[in-house]
Amino acid sequence: VQLQASGGGLVQAGGSLRLSCAASGRTFGTSTVGWFRQAPGKERDFVAAISWSGGNTYYVDSVKGRFTISRDNARNTGYLQMNNLKPEDTAVYYCALDGNFNPRNRYSTSEYEYWGQGTQVTVSS
Repeated sequence: VQLQASGGGLVQAGGSLRLSCAASGRTFGTSTVGWFRQAPGKERDFVAAISWSGGNTYYVDSVKGRFTISRDNARNTGYLQMNNLKPEDTAVYYCALDGNFNPRNRYSTSEYEYWGQGTQVTVSS
């Protein structure tokens, strides 16, 4: 499985970006998609996740109401719509797949089996 994250860029505070995570392989449709982010000098933190069917979504509190996670299994692609961006959202954003997802472990990077290369999001004030 290979994951390709894209859609990052430079945006002013209050702006929007949509990240995409394109997956190769047959496991995408049965896997949970997760998004994490890592700011310079900090750990990689959980942002959001969506179950294989799209029926369950999870968000870290700091992005609730601003970010929306979604997926298109026909296109093997996951998305993270980010609205009302803030300077503290600046980070490298990573997507990940988990074929045996346990929601209790969603915050842990070790829960996810496959990772993309990351896409930079920079929000200026």
